[in-house]
Amino acid sequence: MANNTNTIKVWDPLLRLFHWSLVLFFFVAYLGDVDRLVLHSYSGYAIGLLLLFRLVWGFIGSQYARFSSFLVAPNVVWSYLKAILNGDARRYIGHNPAGALMIVVLTIGLVVTVLSGMSLVAMEGSGPLANTFVAVLPASVMVPVHEFSSDFMAVMVIVHIAGAVLSSKIHRENLVLAMVTGYKKRNHKK
Repeated sequence: MANNTNTIKVWDPLLRLFHWSLVLFFFVAYLGDVDRLVLHSYSGYAIGLLLLFRLVWGFIGSQYARFSSFLVAPNVVWSYLKAILNGDARRYIGHNPAGALMIVVLTIGLVVTVLSGMSLVAMEGSGPLANTFVAVLPASVMVPVHEFSSDFMAVMVIVHIAGAVLSSKIHRENLVLAMVTGYKKRNHKK
């Protein structure tokens, strides 16, 4: 696909590795056996490291990975969502405004989930952050925060997938394939 003049490189290899690694570690942590707390915890730490990478990559990464290329004001997101309902949503090469909002929601939700999980593990005296500043709130607060945020994230993942499917259908392009190959069609027919 790289040599095709009708394609454009959108997602760099590191961004794609981040995305699919995040998918893997989230599902391992969320769907994993509760009795395997070590696997759950290490998946959470991996997600934390991935989020740190994404924060840095959002400033120094490739064009479409940079926050400056896709973060927009709330009114732009709202206008885009209305355009979807009206059937005249503009196609974006990188993230569309709804996708940008989803990135923000997913990132904040994952940060809360990871930090609350790290706090719980640290309170037990386990993990690399045992008995550190991370264990600042009591378990009676952190357990419900962690459970709610992880369930909220599962719902947001479903919304994210639905949004990718809808956008793929509206613009007649396979966004999942684009996140695998890194390429999207330069021109498209609606």
